[in-house]
Amino acid sequence: MEVQQFHYDNKIVKNFLYATMLWGVVGMLVGLLLAFMFLYPNLTDDISWLSFGRLRPLHTNAVIFAFVGNAIFAGVYYSTQRLLKARMFSDALSKINFWGWQLIIVGAAITLPLGYTTSKEYAELEWPFDIAIALIWVVFGWNLIGTILKRRQRHLYVAIWFYIATFVTVAVLHIFNSLALPVSAMKSYSVYAGVQDALVQWWYGHNAVAFFLTTPFLGLMYYFVPKAANRPVYSYRLSIVHFWSLIFIYIWAGPHHLLYTALPEWAQNLGVAFSVMLLMPSWGGMINGLLTLRGAWDKVRTDPVLKFMVVAITGYGMATFEGPMLSLKNVNAIGHFTDWIIAHVHVGALAWNGFLTFGMIYYLVPKLFKTKLHSIPLANLHFWIGTLGIIMYALPMYVAGFTQASMWKQFNPDGTLVYGNFLETVSEIIPMYWMRAIGGTLFIVGMLILVYNIIVTIKNGSKVEDELAEAAALQNVSKHRTAGEGWHTWLERKPIQLTILATVAILIGGIVQIVPTIMVESNIPTISSVQPYTPLELEGRDIYIREGCVGCHSQMIRPFRSEVERYGEYSKAGEFVYDHPFLWGSKRTGPDLHRVGGKYSDNWHLSHMYDPQTTSSGSIMPAYQWLIRNELDKSNTETKMKTMVKLGVPYTDEDIANAQEHMLEQGTQIEKNLYTDPDFAKTYEADKASGGEDFVEMRNREIVALIAYLQRLGTDINVETAQN
Repeated sequence: MEVQQFHYDNKIVKNFLYATMLWGVVGMLVGLLLAFMFLYPNLTDDISWLSFGRLRPLHTNAVIFAFVGNAIFAGVYYSTQRLLKARMFSDALSKINFWGWQLIIVGAAITLPLGYTTSKEYAELEWPFDIAIALIWVVFGWNLIGTILKRRQRHLYVAIWFYIATFVTVAVLHIFNSLALPVSAMKSYSVYAGVQDALVQWWYGHNAVAFFLTTPFLGLMYYFVPKAANRPVYSYRLSIVHFWSLIFIYIWAGPHHLLYTALPEWAQNLGVAFSVMLLMPSWGGMINGLLTLRGAWDKVRTDPVLKFMVVAITGYGMATFEGPMLSLKNVNAIGHFTDWIIAHVHVGALAWNGFLTFGMIYYLVPKLFKTKLHSIPLANLHFWIGTLGIIMYALPMYVAGFTQASMWKQFNPDGTLVYGNFLETVSEIIPMYWMRAIGGTLFIVGMLILVYNIIVTIKNGSKVEDELAEAAALQNVSKHRTAGEGWHTWLERKPIQLTILATVAILIGGIVQIVPTIMVESNIPTISSVQPYTPLELEGRDIYIREGCVGCHSQMIRPFRSEVERYGEYSKAGEFVYDHPFLWGSKRTGPDLHRVGGKYSDNWHLSHMYDPQTTSSGSIMPAYQWLIRNELDKSNTETKMKTMVKLGVPYTDEDIANAQEHMLEQGTQIEKNLYTDPDFAKTYEADKASGGEDFVEMRNREIVALIAYLQRLGTDINVETAQN
């Protein structure tokens, strides 16, 4: 038998590990800053690019795609080479994958704080980045599949199955959710509208969690846990059931993010049913991971790598129990829009993704640099500080979530709300926000300990970028099943067939849910009184998106007595047919805004944006004073309207031709309304007198466009119309 010598590419693994640690620190620091902004709303006073609404998507993208993403690539590139007994297919593709991904991250770090965002959860980057992400992801898949095809190992180990499913599914999710028509170099509109956009977004959003934050990490678990414990995987058969049931069921679960909304009932119920079923394969994977450590518990007590991995798998189990539970309608009615969801997400992110990444780093670096970890006591200290940080983060958020839900829903004997003022809830949970900030601080301190420990370990080690290995050449791979060979054993040596079957498994759920919602018009009934936004309202909506208002405010009133009493008539599917993208939101740090139109005066909105605490005592909303100063850019309004026409919004040629005139007319009316406040008139006239040539009329400022949009919200229907 021919034995071949070759070299593993360790350099690419090291590069991704360095990037993982760098972006982990950056992403977590941004998250900590956001946590303190709940306590000090004007911490970044009047600095637009450091405002909460713009930094929040930066935090989520940095942690998910920069920290976790680089960790995935590091683990996949390391384990794939060793599982397949082959160097990666192409060093050039590896380098393109690394540098392309880092450039996308840097681009996100620049553009998101500048307000270039689609507002879609976990998919905020604008269309040029969407194209770049797709291209780099294809490069990664090309490299992965190329390596599989030139492997020296006959069968594909379970980790490789998860890597294949990750590549295929993330590609499908990203491409279909990101479909948009560009308006300019950094502005686009989703091709989907309203209910359809919501369904596609959460088909993507939930499965970004599934196939970016879960399936690749399950692959890493199946490789690194047995390696670190020096034990075989507990059950090969369970891993087969785990893999196929998980990838098939997971893809159906997205609608559980949209329960009690305007999404068709059948789609909601499908989401609930498959979410409940998801508990079984998820816990099957957790059990397989934990029982792999049977006989190795003495090592767990002393080895920080295994400690991190045990807590990671436990966190996975907790999060995947909680997810199906939250998908039950009676539980979702309590948890949705509250901080309970924040706790749930961070148990998964900090424990499952964070701790498994930390364990992988502590395992890999000594091996890559041919040395011992600098300090096991420091690694143990990191473990305990990080664990305490997770507990101090999550528990207060659970308490905050239950507090919010109970206060929002309480009624007096006379039928009025006990806590009619939304801010009473906010004031009540401030102590929990303090505890979260402390927990987040502890977690980052642990991360910094890791960085120090790893830097010293690297300095003490040796530089081995091409690691010599040898293996027998792969020969005589039969195309047919041999006598006594199981079908899955046969499939494990047929990567193309395995990839095709995995693709079919993940496509079924998406097709069944999305195609009827998009293609069957009766699923989204129209309301004749609902009209497109005026040009000024359209510009105001884009400012609302730019400033990230959707991160704190929902625009979806559910058909609950408490919500109808607090906010107004519940939301109807037909009200959102011209919303590209939808803006239903997923968290109520502030009240729902769907029926805010006409509720307050234009002066109130101006004062509220300039200094929220003057209109709403106890508010933790930051000031947006630059909106009052900035001149509204109207240069692309006609192009925006033409793009909307292509998407089915019925603007006429006359509407587009007269857009500037209509904006000036509506802006002038709002300016007149503002003059009814003597204080505004006095201040504005003084501003005009001192402004000289640089003075911008109030009618042409961004705040006026935003006011126009806010005053429009929820006014297209009345109760009688809505009940038809």
